[in-house]
Amino acid sequence: MSQVPRPGRPVRGSRSGAPIMALFDLLGRRWSMGVLWTLCEGGPCTFRALQERCERISPTVLNARLKELRESGLVEHDGLGYRATPTGRELYELLVPLGQWSKTWARGLSGKAPAK
Repeated sequence: MSQVPRPGRPVRGSRSGAPIMALFDLLGRRWSMGVLWTLCEGGPCTFRALQERCERISPTVLNARLKELRESGLVEHDGLGYRATPTGRELYELLVPLGQWSKTWARGLSGKAPAK
């Protein structure tokens, strides 16, 4: 299993482990952003409920992403379920404008309205 990306350690795209590159490595992993996004938009939930909300995610991948997101301080488990930490919510709030920008970018590339 791969290590959780950390600033200061080599990560994809950066031998020095620049903090932004460590973050991009973490968020670029399959389902990482989807799990964080789902917890921020849908609120806390159990593993099974989160798996249902994420639709096609396998239990193995969900377990790996939750482990990485917990070790990174973005998600926590309180005994009742998983939730985004304040740091995870802060990151989500920073990503929302990027999501809006991406829709404009997609329209410019395709000349069509982006999918929701």
